[in-house]
Amino acid sequence: MESRFDLAYNAAHALSLAALRWHGYRSENRYQVFQCLAHTLKLEPLQWRALSQAHNKRNLAEYEGGLDVDGALLDALIRSAQLVSNGVTALGPVHR
Repeated sequence: MESRFDLAYNAAHALSLAALRWHGYRSENRYQVFQCLAHTLKLEPLQWRALSQAHNKRNLAEYEGGLDVDGALLDALIRSAQLVSNGVTALGPVHR
């Protein structure tokens, strides 16, 4: 479960960052990348908040050690990552 969490979180972050960059913006703050999904992909708060919760869980693991993965959070993370993936795909190529 821990490796699935890590993979889903990193995929969701990379895709969220791609959506932000597609709109011409950059951020070095992981949390802001998820918050911007309301604007970049029109995600509802419930959808991007799951990513925010995963971010908080990831930070606890990164900075305090130990990752206690909750099955419900993992499922929500995977669903949200899929929504982000679909949204990024729908954006199409960057036209600059």
